[in-house]
Amino acid sequence: MPDSPWIAPAGRYNAAADLIDRNLADRAERIAAIDPTRQLSYRDLHRSTNRWARALTALGVKPEQRVVMIMLDTVDFPTVFWGTIRAGAVAVPVNTLLSPDLWRYILDDSRAALLVISAECYQRAAPMLAELLRGRPLPIVISGRGPDHLPSLDDLLAGASADPIESATHADETAFWLYTSGSTGVPKAARHVHASPAHTARHYGQGILGLDAGDVVFSAAKLFFAYGLGNGMSFPYSVGATAILWPDRPSPEAVLRLMSQHRPTVFCGVPTLFAALLAEPSLGRGAGSARLRLAISAGEALPEEIGRRWQERVGVEVLDGIGSTELLHIFVSNRPGRVRYGSSGTPVDGYQARIADEQGGDVATGEIGELVIRGPTAADGYWNQRERSRRTFAGEWTHTGDKYRQDEEGFYYYCGRSDDLFKVSGIWVAPFEVESALMSHPAVLEAAVVGKEDADGLLKPKAFVVLMPGTGPSEELFDALRQHVKDAIGAWKYPRWIEALAELPKTATGKIQRYKLRHENRA
Repeated sequence: MPDSPWIAPAGRYNAAADLIDRNLADRAERIAAIDPTRQLSYRDLHRSTNRWARALTALGVKPEQRVVMIMLDTVDFPTVFWGTIRAGAVAVPVNTLLSPDLWRYILDDSRAALLVISAECYQRAAPMLAELLRGRPLPIVISGRGPDHLPSLDDLLAGASADPIESATHADETAFWLYTSGSTGVPKAARHVHASPAHTARHYGQGILGLDAGDVVFSAAKLFFAYGLGNGMSFPYSVGATAILWPDRPSPEAVLRLMSQHRPTVFCGVPTLFAALLAEPSLGRGAGSARLRLAISAGEALPEEIGRRWQERVGVEVLDGIGSTELLHIFVSNRPGRVRYGSSGTPVDGYQARIADEQGGDVATGEIGELVIRGPTAADGYWNQRERSRRTFAGEWTHTGDKYRQDEEGFYYYCGRSDDLFKVSGIWVAPFEVESALMSHPAVLEAAVVGKEDADGLLKPKAFVVLMPGTGPSEELFDALRQHVKDAIGAWKYPRWIEALAELPKTATGKIQRYKLRHENRA
């Protein structure tokens, strides 16, 4: 790990004051964040977060009250997120792609004292908010050009003092909530404390990525996502680096354009995006950035074939890893110069991992069990979800719900979510293994595998595939895919049924929603 003056946060501590103010002495004029129309230096960010903290007080928001953020990735996001934390209130960033009904659920569940919403999102939310406001008052602030009857973030910032302010918070006090994206069910809020961003920045941002002030980070994963929050804010701010923010959908065309324009040194994506970029004929060395030195992937396991093809075409490694909303960022990762494609790597310094059986004991090397993690960034439980909190946060250990195996060299291999695995002829089949085999065929862009009952009521693999552009489905191709899987990973694992789809159902953070595919199988 690089030398760092950082001492583990304890006692009185405010995450915003630490991560932002640490840059004022010798990096104040460096650019902290750039969006398509604006940029903020660290001095600007210090001032804007102080202004927002004071504006919150003027709006009547008190410490520990929740400020819900339905905000696109612009420079307004870090101003509101860190300004809220600076004031001692609780920032609650929300997925901007959720339905208005789920937004309402989160506003009710969090008992929000204030909503800050981007003007583009307000247009979708207006009918829901009109109904909600009939039941209780909810102050609303608009980021961008919104309706005149609502206060604008720009006006509130302009009218507030930039004099420094730092709420007397504690390292173990809740700083922000993150609602889990999950792949099933309604979102639940993981409560994270002030100390956690510093730990992720030190252990992963510096310890794995080796970030320093000269780095420029572009995260296609959004800031409302735990993965994106670390990539686009905590990590660069911890060393005075620069983050590129993009408010729109990270299409392959947009990503390649931004890579050429801003020339980042680190690119952060998800497996779906890496696959889509590889389907672009224009993808070449550095993905458009001559300065690119690393790419990282999380959100879902990266198929081995995608990692290898990326390194061959782009010329830099892609570090796959696993993290979670509950643990804030990546806790098992590949490392520069020691990448093993197809694996999630080894535990990040500061974290311990074990693979447990259903009774809680350790499984033998090579056997499949649940990945359980101990580390400094575990959430302080779920809001109003006592039973789920007890099941997930068992003392110092956090249950991930992910099935893994470990090889003799200590590398961890993803096998699927606990409810994704199924047995064929009495032997466990990990959907991800079958999916990876399918994606190693040149005709397949993406794949998802679920269990489907045959005529005898026995479970067998069924595959849903997205084919490469210009490739059409045919029984001849499907037979070739079945044989390809047999040859690659074993005869009993091949998909008995294959169906071509235009796209796979996914969450906004890129996770495949296999439960939807299983549900369709029952129809």
